[in-house]
Amino acid sequence: MRFSLIPFLLLAIPLAEIAAFVVIGGQIGVWATLGMVLLTAVVGSFLLRWQGIGLFNRINSEMRANRVPGRELVHGVMLLVAGVLLLTPGFVTDSLGFLLFVPAIRDGVWRLVKNRVVVQTMSSGFSSGPHGGPRTPDGVVDLDADEYERQPGNSPGNGDTDRLSDHRRNGKGGANGL
Repeated sequence: MRFSLIPFLLLAIPLAEIAAFVVIGGQIGVWATLGMVLLTAVVGSFLLRWQGIGLFNRINSEMRANRVPGRELVHGVMLLVAGVLLLTPGFVTDSLGFLLFVPAIRDGVWRLVKNRVVVQTMSSGFSSGPHGGPRTPDGVVDLDADEYERQPGNSPGNGDTDRLSDHRRNGKGGANGL
């Protein structure tokens, strides 16, 4: 969005909201108008939760299939914007928010922006440690309980060591001797 358009929207949207409140309030009354604003916020929060859970499940299934969930991530951003618009009091913002809950409209927006969106992936930064456990970037090896064995009588105070400590003394492993 161009920066010259943002100040215009910051002025135009509140003016449109005020005009909508005046016109609708004059037709149905103040209390009914306020009730409609509260109702749209409640309905919007339920829609956001319902569609957000479904979107979260689609993102998980795409990631489990080793595909980048670009479309789903953009849909998630649009749902987030829809939620903010619905929680903002006003009829213009509520109308825009409800439009973003329609999947066909979100797909239309996706078609417009998909060539401009770049989803970049990166590895987790973890590599395998000397005993098969994952190694974090700082050199710590995370082991499961079955990946080490403790000798009888081992305790920190009696000088005995476990099997991994022997590897540490022999200089095997990564940072800090692991």
